[in-house]
Amino acid sequence: MRILSFLWRRITALVSTVVLLLLVFALFIGWRVLGPAQQDNEERVAAKRDYLEAIASAKPVPGPNIVLVLYDDMGYGDIGAGSQGNLLTTPHIDALAANGVTLSDFHSPAPVCTPSRAGIMTGRLAPRAGLPNVVFPSGSFTEAWFKVLLGSDTPLRLPAEEITLPEVLKAAGYATGMVGKWHMGDVSPSLPNDFGFDSYFGARYSNDMKPFALYRNNEVEVEAPVDQERLTEYYTREATTFIEENANAPFFLYYAHNFPHDPLHVRPERLGQSPAGLYGDVIEELDDSIGEIVDTLERAGQLDNTLVVITSDNGPWFLGDAGDQRGNKGTTFEGGMRVPFIAHWPQAIAPGRVETAMAMGTDLLPTVLELLNLPGPQDRVLDGRSILPVLRAGGPSPHEFLYYYDSSTLFAVRDQRFKYRGPAGVKYGTDSTPVSGSIPQKEWLFDLDNDPREAYDTIVHHPEAGKRLRRAFEAKQKDMEDNLRGWR
Repeated sequence: MRILSFLWRRITALVSTVVLLLLVFALFIGWRVLGPAQQDNEERVAAKRDYLEAIASAKPVPGPNIVLVLYDDMGYGDIGAGSQGNLLTTPHIDALAANGVTLSDFHSPAPVCTPSRAGIMTGRLAPRAGLPNVVFPSGSFTEAWFKVLLGSDTPLRLPAEEITLPEVLKAAGYATGMVGKWHMGDVSPSLPNDFGFDSYFGARYSNDMKPFALYRNNEVEVEAPVDQERLTEYYTREATTFIEENANAPFFLYYAHNFPHDPLHVRPERLGQSPAGLYGDVIEELDDSIGEIVDTLERAGQLDNTLVVITSDNGPWFLGDAGDQRGNKGTTFEGGMRVPFIAHWPQAIAPGRVETAMAMGTDLLPTVLELLNLPGPQDRVLDGRSILPVLRAGGPSPHEFLYYYDSSTLFAVRDQRFKYRGPAGVKYGTDSTPVSGSIPQKEWLFDLDNDPREAYDTIVHHPEAGKRLRRAFEAKQKDMEDNLRGWR
């Protein structure tokens, strides 16, 4: 009996310990998920309001209409400067490039979608803009797990204090419309209509996230699951309708397609037409959509007075052409962040040019500010620089350095020739390994002029360039540690 009593006490003690540990774990998970949520900076919200009101009261002279086309996961080699010799046929996009300017050294602000879009919309690197990671549908298991890893107050939407491109243009008297993928938060105050868009039609996140519905402003118009074979048809109709309805006023259209992000879909009548398979079918249908938008601008008499910009949020994912560059989506190698860029504006852009000046998606907002002769906000840092002179007639980059962030971590810095990658892990895995790992590596220096594929570390041959870029790398790290959001 003594032995049984002893075992019973030990078993109950063990069970009690396990229960206690489970309770502590549950409380920890609950605190991580249900703790204090993301908070907006009300002082900066007020400063933003004052800035936009000052623009509106100044009644600036309108500039050209602006159509910004942002594709999802389109590779550098799919269209534009890096596309020579591929299997894709894109006559409408090619015509815009031939009659406009192509930038051969343009980069997304991040190697994945949400932070890249935050950078494009705000002119600020994603950590400054307060949205450094991909966000997921509210209430989803993925979002909950994200909170467990990063905490309940981790940014899940673009902070309300951020100043966006559509807000600036709306204050300047533009009609503003968005068609397509938002993916910077699916709750107010971080929805498209909260950030300056008069009208919105599209998806709140990526086409592989559920529930995938289409919204008109804040209400569901096409219930989930959307028939994605008709997605380009939906978006093209909405884009052309917006142009027709606003042809007599300056307008800004942000056309942010979900494709060619996986899963890929295309209308049945187009399926199988491209030698590049389903991916090619999707790209060529996207090109048809551009053709319809250009035709609509022509019919409205607005093509010559419209700046059309085409680019991508990051490099290609499973399919697509990174343009003979190392890496793809999710990496800070060139294949993950060097993306197509085409600009067409007959009234002001000298046609038929390829410019090599390095630039980034964060440059779009500062470019529009210069275009409209508007001041930038004085209470915050803008990381972008205006590339208007480069677009109009060519010239050097306005940047001394470009910085490559993934999440809140700086991985690399470059100048026009060299790229310095700080000591960091490099992803490695085999096809049979379900999860890849990261293997630590020392600092590397790539000579992009002679080694655009980043295949060889040449720091021993260019020690001064290595020292200069290392200093820039460390200075940027300190700057972000001291003032992450860039407030002044």
